[in-house]
Amino acid sequence: MARRDRKAKKADGARMSLGEHLIELRRRLGIIGLSVIIAAVAGWFLADPVWWALSEPVLQIAKERDRNAEINYTTVTEAFDTKIAIAVVLGIVIAAPVWLYQVWAYLTPALMKNEKKIAIGFLSAAIPLFLAGVFLGWLVLPNIVVLMTSFAPTQTATLLTAKVYLDFALKLVIAVGVGFVLPVFLVVLNFVGVITGKGIIKGWRWAVIVISLFTALATPPADVVSMVILAVPMVFLYFLAAGIALVNDRRVEKKNAKLVHALGS
Repeated sequence: MARRDRKAKKADGARMSLGEHLIELRRRLGIIGLSVIIAAVAGWFLADPVWWALSEPVLQIAKERDRNAEINYTTVTEAFDTKIAIAVVLGIVIAAPVWLYQVWAYLTPALMKNEKKIAIGFLSAAIPLFLAGVFLGWLVLPNIVVLMTSFAPTQTATLLTAKVYLDFALKLVIAVGVGFVLPVFLVVLNFVGVITGKGIIKGWRWAVIVISLFTALATPPADVVSMVILAVPMVFLYFLAAGIALVNDRRVEKKNAKLVHALGS
């Protein structure tokens, strides 16, 4: 019944109270959590090949540089914990359509007639961009690992702890995926009238700074090349979002002008 009331308020454009917002947030977080758990079960069966692929850069170091390089499990439960962590991250990736929609639906509750059309557009853009970001993070990972381990003297061994290495790799991959989706939220905010295209353009300097900081945190300080590889497409996506917003603003202005003209006549 309460859920029906929230939908009715949403359709009428009425404001929800703080308590209702919290209930809505709890409901959507529950859906996100359940979807990730279900997807993580599938991720469990994919964890071994994914872990092998993540470990490939370390094996490459051992092969190309003729040195001892390997990933070690330092505790009894670390192998199990590592597989669980990979399964959960795979669950996040697999369940991306669900949690992206839930985040969108919670942040934009005031949409009415065009809600379904905008939802389809958002998911059509957000899901491929998230997966593209994950893929790009995956591509730059080997270069980062090889570069950072190259600072060790040749007579030493590269012995990495499985948990630390996995944490580093997964944070990079997921962070880049999320970063690629953020411009889509700018477009959505423009479509619901929260921000204008000119406003997005005016904030481009701050956007470049934030993107630079984000990519600097996602990559090691010494790996400037990977930082640039990640930052360039994110800056491009920001300006692409601004361009789409400007086009939408002109469309809305023309529509409003026609409406005013029709009312005046």
